[in-house]
Amino acid sequence: MTEEAAGRLPSDQDECEPADTAFDGAALAGASFFLASCGGGGGSGSPPPAPPPSSAPPPPSVVLPTRQQAARFLSQATMGASRADLDQVASVGFEAWLDAQFNMARQTSHWDWLVSAGYATTATINSQAGFDPVMWRQLIASPDQLRQRVGMALLDLLVVGIDGVNAPWRQFAVAAYVDVLMDNAFGNFRALLQQVSTSPAMGYYLTFLGNRKANPATGAVPDENYARELMQLFTIGLVRLNPDGSAQAAETYTQADITGLARVFTGFVLDSSDNSTPDRLRRPMAINGAQHETGSKTFLGTTISAGTSGADSLKLALDAIFAHPNVAPFVSKQLIQRLVTSNPSPAYVGRISAVFENNGTGVRGDLRAVVRAILLDFEARSDPVTPSYGKLRPPIQRLTAWARAFNASSPSNSWSIGDTSSTANRLGQSPGRSPSVFNFFRPGYRPPNTPIATAGLVAPEFQIANEPSVIAYVNYMQALVANGAGDFRADYTDILTRAGDSAVLVGEVDLLLGAQLSAATKTSIAAAVDSIAITVANGSLSRVYTAIVLTLASPEYLIQK
Repeated sequence: MTEEAAGRLPSDQDECEPADTAFDGAALAGASFFLASCGGGGGSGSPPPAPPPSSAPPPPSVVLPTRQQAARFLSQATMGASRADLDQVASVGFEAWLDAQFNMARQTSHWDWLVSAGYATTATINSQAGFDPVMWRQLIASPDQLRQRVGMALLDLLVVGIDGVNAPWRQFAVAAYVDVLMDNAFGNFRALLQQVSTSPAMGYYLTFLGNRKANPATGAVPDENYARELMQLFTIGLVRLNPDGSAQAAETYTQADITGLARVFTGFVLDSSDNSTPDRLRRPMAINGAQHETGSKTFLGTTISAGTSGADSLKLALDAIFAHPNVAPFVSKQLIQRLVTSNPSPAYVGRISAVFENNGTGVRGDLRAVVRAILLDFEARSDPVTPSYGKLRPPIQRLTAWARAFNASSPSNSWSIGDTSSTANRLGQSPGRSPSVFNFFRPGYRPPNTPIATAGLVAPEFQIANEPSVIAYVNYMQALVANGAGDFRADYTDILTRAGDSAVLVGEVDLLLGAQLSAATKTSIAAAVDSIAITVANGSLSRVYTAIVLTLASPEYLIQK
């Protein structure tokens, strides 16, 4: 695949630098013109006449990826790949697969599943019942895998965690919030900000639900929590950025900006007092005019005039934030980090930031265009050439990758995996259970006293990786691979046909998990498999379990390249 076909922008190519492509009809037809325009080839330098239409070259053919390339692509674009997924990408190519995923509707929202499963009863009003099953079910079983992966990346950026939502029906509140992220994963970032900022779950989580205007008599002032995090964590960050994500010396905002913006987020309330059902948690918050600050509001160089309504103040505030030059590099870099690599080059960030600024038709904030550009960029599709390329797979994605590779399901629809947050005996991470608004890990985290830190690199997911959590992960996955959880189990029917040949078995596990194991690691795992005789009781299953667990535990699998 050429670099341009894989996502390289024309602006990345010097004016007189030939594209690095294989010779084809188009390249040969344009060769004399290229030489003439760059001063080569002799002659007068004037271009030859255009060929007649009948001699126009045919459109270039699509170069289909190998299954190994498909597996690597799917490790970036999904929560895990099945054999069918691999075959599809290998047969239609990256772009066609992306088009199909972009156009695939969600089958069942988190909210609707909770209702259909019977969780909207007063018996669950003060519990979290149903939350873990609904999250795991969709990540593992839903066919719209690109949406699932991007939605989870957005949840890492626009964080809400269920334990921080102190409200009745909290499982419904957070389910509705995650639905917002999933439904807008390929939409416009400005529209997403609107829905996030009026979400009851976010109102509870960052404490601006019920936020009141200042009271000079008592000295009470508006809660500044959401105003601060909206700028710091969700949109523009702490320092001014260049379009390539590199930092400038100037700060992006001051305390005065936080105070001014906090006046916008006053008067937000639930739109109903009916707590007998969770329905109000699915609808946007309303604005109580009596509690909203009607005075002027100044922040980030913008002033909203006194007397502006709450709804109009919100629109003007979000428009001003969305227009900030930091938004494109800030959001683009974090999406690259979540999907592809922890340390994208400045050029990579710059290319994606440019797509965020303009999708090619003048639209800013088009997440579909941004996601496409991230996954098709030549840095994502080229073979890794530096040791620093890639990222540590988050524990959630290690579980879902195994589950999808081996067709795990829950016939009873109970999905009893549960809360996997424990670092002592589970994964150390669980979907929708971030311990704080700073997520499980920070995008700029550097493991202290490591070569990563010395090199000035970051490794966000390593913030939740330590000796106890690594041991807990391996032990937990060993039990899950063999025994499942309740009726949630993998189907090893197909892989068992390969159990007799350790090399074939390990190769298939490597491919399905997108592990990219080295020859030496494959040999070591195959040797462990061969230490188990296939003729003993459950020998075939034990060989399969060994191949899977050792692959899941291998450093080469843990680092997504």
